[in-house]
Amino acid sequence: MKEGPDISRIAALIGDPARANILTALMSGKALTATELAGEAGVTLQTASAHLSKLESAGMIVCRKSGRHKYFTLGGDDVGHALEALMGLAAGAGHLRTRTGPKDAALREARVCYNHLAGEKGIALFQGLLTRGFVKEEEDAHVTLTPKGIGFLTDFGVDIDALMRSKTPLCRPCLDWSARRTHLAGSVGRALLAQMQARGWAARAEGTRVVKFTPSGAAAFEQTFGT
Repeated sequence: MKEGPDISRIAALIGDPARANILTALMSGKALTATELAGEAGVTLQTASAHLSKLESAGMIVCRKSGRHKYFTLGGDDVGHALEALMGLAAGAGHLRTRTGPKDAALREARVCYNHLAGEKGIALFQGLLTRGFVKEEEDAHVTLTPKGIGFLTDFGVDIDALMRSKTPLCRPCLDWSARRTHLAGSVGRALLAQMQARGWAARAEGTRVVKFTPSGAAAFEQTFGT
C-alpha cells in the first residue's frame, strides 16, 4: 500500500468540468451563492449542490451563512495557489478555452488571482519589487521580504506586524497562467492589492476577475513599481 498524501482524490474533484468551473469562478475571491455557481458551472441547482457538498467535504471550499443565505468561497490560499498553477500547466499545454475578446484581453492585463494581483500588472508588480530590492528570490524558488521591503510596505500603508502574525506566508511565488511568469502571492501580495484599491488606483470589474486601473492609478503604479 502506498503511503503519503492521496492526490488522486483532489485531482478527481478538480477534474470534473462542472466542479472545475465552480472553483474557477471562486478564484475571483468573492463569495458566491449556489445559484450563482450553478450558472457558472452550467448545471442545475440540484446538481451544483451535490458538487458543492463534495468540494466542501474535501476542504476545497467553505460555506458561510449570512441570514438565510449561504455563500461559498475557496478553502484558503493553498487552494487558490494550486488552481492557478494548474491553469498555468493547462495554458502551457495549449488547453485553452475558445472564448476570446475584450474580456480575455482585460484578464491578461490585470485580474484577481484569489486575493492578489495577477496578469501583466501582477508580473510588473513582482518585477518592480525585485528590482527595488524589496523582495528577493532564493535558490530554492522561495521569495523573501527584505528589510528594505518592510520599510516600503510600512510607508505604503501596510500593517506589516499584522502580516507577520498571520499563518499565511508573507511572500509566495505564483505562476501566472496567461504569461507563464511569476507574480506575487502570499499576505504581501494580498496587502498590496488591497492598498492599491484603497488608494483608488484600481477597482474590480463587477462580476468578473478583471481589475481595472484608472489612468491616474496606472501612472501611480508605474511610478511606484515600474522597471
